[in-house]
Amino acid sequence: MELPLDHFRLIGVSPSSTSEEILRAFQLRLDKTPDEGFTYEVLTQRSELLRLTADLLTDPESRREYENLLLNGSSGLEFPSNREVAGLILLWESGAPKEAFKITRKALQPPQTPALGSSREADLTLLAALTARDSAIQEQQLRSYSNAADFLQEGIQLLQRMGKLGEIRKDLEEDLASLLPYRILDLLSRDLNDQESHKKGLNMLENLIIKRGGLEGNNKSEYGNYLNQQEFEAFFQQIKPYLTVQEQIDLFLELQKRGSLEAGFLAFLSLTAIGFSRRKPEKLFEARRILKKLNLSGLDSMPLVGCLDLLLADIDQAYARFSSSSDENLRDWINNYPGNKLEAICIFCKNWLENDVLVGYRDIESKEVDLDSWFEDREIQEFIEQLEKKSYKTTLKSNLQNQLIKKESYPKSSEDFESTFVNVEERSLPWPGGIKKEYEKLDIPENKFNEKTFNNTSIEIYKYLIEKFAELKFSFGEFLKDKENFSRSPYLIYIYAFLILFTFGIGTGFLRNNFKKSIQDNAVEDKPLIVVDKNQKVDNKDITQEIKKKSIIKSNTLTVDQTVNNSFKVEKLTKASPSLQEIRNLINVWLLSKSNYLSGKSEINLSKIVSKGLIDRTIEERQKDIKKGIYKEINSQIRKIELESQTSSRIAVLVELNYLERIIKNSGEFVNETSLTPLKVKYILGFSNKSWKLVDFVSGI
Repeated sequence: MELPLDHFRLIGVSPSSTSEEILRAFQLRLDKTPDEGFTYEVLTQRSELLRLTADLLTDPESRREYENLLLNGSSGLEFPSNREVAGLILLWESGAPKEAFKITRKALQPPQTPALGSSREADLTLLAALTARDSAIQEQQLRSYSNAADFLQEGIQLLQRMGKLGEIRKDLEEDLASLLPYRILDLLSRDLNDQESHKKGLNMLENLIIKRGGLEGNNKSEYGNYLNQQEFEAFFQQIKPYLTVQEQIDLFLELQKRGSLEAGFLAFLSLTAIGFSRRKPEKLFEARRILKKLNLSGLDSMPLVGCLDLLLADIDQAYARFSSSSDENLRDWINNYPGNKLEAICIFCKNWLENDVLVGYRDIESKEVDLDSWFEDREIQEFIEQLEKKSYKTTLKSNLQNQLIKKESYPKSSEDFESTFVNVEERSLPWPGGIKKEYEKLDIPENKFNEKTFNNTSIEIYKYLIEKFAELKFSFGEFLKDKENFSRSPYLIYIYAFLILFTFGIGTGFLRNNFKKSIQDNAVEDKPLIVVDKNQKVDNKDITQEIKKKSIIKSNTLTVDQTVNNSFKVEKLTKASPSLQEIRNLINVWLLSKSNYLSGKSEINLSKIVSKGLIDRTIEERQKDIKKGIYKEINSQIRKIELESQTSSRIAVLVELNYLERIIKNSGEFVNETSLTPLKVKYILGFSNKSWKLVDFVSGI
């Protein structure tokens, strides 16, 4: 048998080693005999092979001839059949377990299968188990976890077939089980063109989660010994970005069916992500349905449902959801926001989408959310318009059924006939005045009237009148058949006919004139529609103006202008329209105080010019630094400041800074340095209590 091994590797020395180094290595190899359980016979053969190699390499003439053979392309060593197993052991020891395993596995298969119960069979079986394990370890070090698992599986199967080494086989099975998360990561992280590997990884992931008892890990499984809940959550966060949004939806919905509440919440987020990123608003309805059915302890779902209502242009519902939130701090923030509530809700929704929804998907690029583009999208507008129409028709149908006239069973005798029409005003029949009176009770949503709506409404009520007219004609025909009633009360015929014509004529005339005029008058007074066609103007407003906002993103990057010194006093800015220089001074005071506070030099006391929320965030940042045993030295210089927008209650300015931040341990040891030139920051000022305050900033715009 020829093995991929040379004499230098066999004994464990380099080709440039001296004779003394070779003899020293030889002695160490003799003293370090493998103790895994090989037979005495094969270990003796191993020692003999080492001695022959040492003799060859320490003899100058023999070594020179062998080196010439290597230079001429010779490779590998020939071993006689009685020393093949010893040669494989030396190959394994030389750092080539994969090659040793493949040759050993082949030697255990027909037609080379050794005699049952022989020492050769025992040694080869043991060597196969050891080389399979070491091959897996070697592949793991290369992060080829799937290949590592293949070696372990082949080793386990071989030991099962041989029926030997039960304890070692159990160790290999445990190694294989502990390798599962890494195998999944390996398969899923490959290029999406490798569909077979990706699908295999998905199946393995789903089976792992199911065996664990959902994402919560409610079942005691074989994986519990090495993958506790905390470790699993860390693994899942690492694996999630390798799944597409649709793959996550399918996975989480399946896990939810099996009782996993956490999976239900993740399905809600994934449906929201695909609905927003792919402009599929119907997915938002599905996401909302799932969220409403969830009963997760400690979850305040109202703001999340409110965000979905906002994206579907249902502003009133969004207000109601946020007002119903159990988070008192959130309610206070919205109520005390320097702008209007709609702007605050838009900011919350924007940050939620960016930080919690649109992250962790293979096929969704995480970027800044633009709500304007969402509401300006033609397909979104058409969908919401259809939704509004459907909602209106449902309301109209319900009210027509509940509030307009109910079908009556008409009288068969003249006495009953007279009593029927004597109390006509109490019957809510569609007579003059009665139609308008009942129509005014219809629960038609505010701001939903336009010409198309009026036409649909007219058609519905016109059809209703036709039905009632047919009913009256039928009743009148039945009445004429009753000759006894006719002879007794001949004038009733004329009364009945008159009432029929009167009803039809007045009702139709009302619909054409009075009713249309009333609706048109109301439409002028009503607010504009939330959702309109791009080509249709309603009081010079459109959906993007109604859903107007300026989003503000949380940021931990703050700056200090070195041109400001400690002599600046903290004074309120009370001018209705401050100059850019005054705004610059306010920002400089804030930055200087913030820098001193983060470096531990002073306290922060800027309640006159900075909002409480921004101060609290700064204090929280400093507390985290204290726990880490660090402080920050921040230096920056305002290069440029421009006014972006200004209203009576809000000012936004764009600032360019030269920025340098150093993180230093309390012991004085330098940790890290960040330099940005320029750093672009948007600062937001709000007018509250008769003065301007810095309320937030957006870094890196």
